[in-house]
Amino acid sequence: MEIVLAQLLPLANTIFWPFCRIAAALAASPILGDAMVPVRIRLLIALILALAIQPGIPAMPVIDLLQLEGVTAVAEQVLIGGLLGFVFHLVLGALQVFGTVASSQLGLSMAQINDPMNGQMADVLTSVMYVVFILLFFAVDGHLILTAVIARSFAVWPVGRFAFDLDALKHLAFAVGWVFSAAVALALPVMFATLVVQVGLGLLNRVAPALNLFALGFSITTMFGLLLLTLLLPSLPDHYGRMVEHVLELYDRLATRPLGNGGMQ
Repeated sequence: MEIVLAQLLPLANTIFWPFCRIAAALAASPILGDAMVPVRIRLLIALILALAIQPGIPAMPVIDLLQLEGVTAVAEQVLIGGLLGFVFHLVLGALQVFGTVASSQLGLSMAQINDPMNGQMADVLTSVMYVVFILLFFAVDGHLILTAVIARSFAVWPVGRFAFDLDALKHLAFAVGWVFSAAVALALPVMFATLVVQVGLGLLNRVAPALNLFALGFSITTMFGLLLLTLLLPSLPDHYGRMVEHVLELYDRLATRPLGNGGMQ
């Protein structure tokens, strides 16, 4: 029994640290981190991925979990994993903000539905954008990209040798601002088209008040906006691909920062 335990403890040490980082990344990542995925399934996926990538990552240091160094190392893995998952969540945030902005412009924001997968109330267009994101995520092998990024992070930020700098925090702050700019860029055609329709209806109402176009304005704006969305949807995969490339560039900028002793120059 003692011989078996002596063999299992080093194996558990090499699996535990990747497991902590991967579990945190999955919890913060899109789709796999949502409420529709049970926690047990998420932990099982994290354990399987930890076993799968273990041969290709650097050797794990021996750290005593009962000491302060072990607690700090666990918090470090959770922070790095959460950072990786958050970076990939930016694309979903951009599409959801786009759906919210477009819904408000088309008058669809009043139609709220219950999302049984996440247990939240959302407008129809935002829910549609979420489904589109899921399809595009797996269509471009987003799950494989996320796994590769997590595996590479062990070479960039080794366990026990991670230090965060202010420049990396600036990159994250700019990334949050990029979410809103990307969402506005997607919603700009809809916003401009609805503005043109509203201005046109206003001019017609001034020229011919007897037509009472105000009562029809809401329906006309909604129909015109839905037609424009139909024309916009075919180009959405290209926008999604560019946003994924931006996210990977953000990760590269974070990975190439001199992060203390563990960073790559």
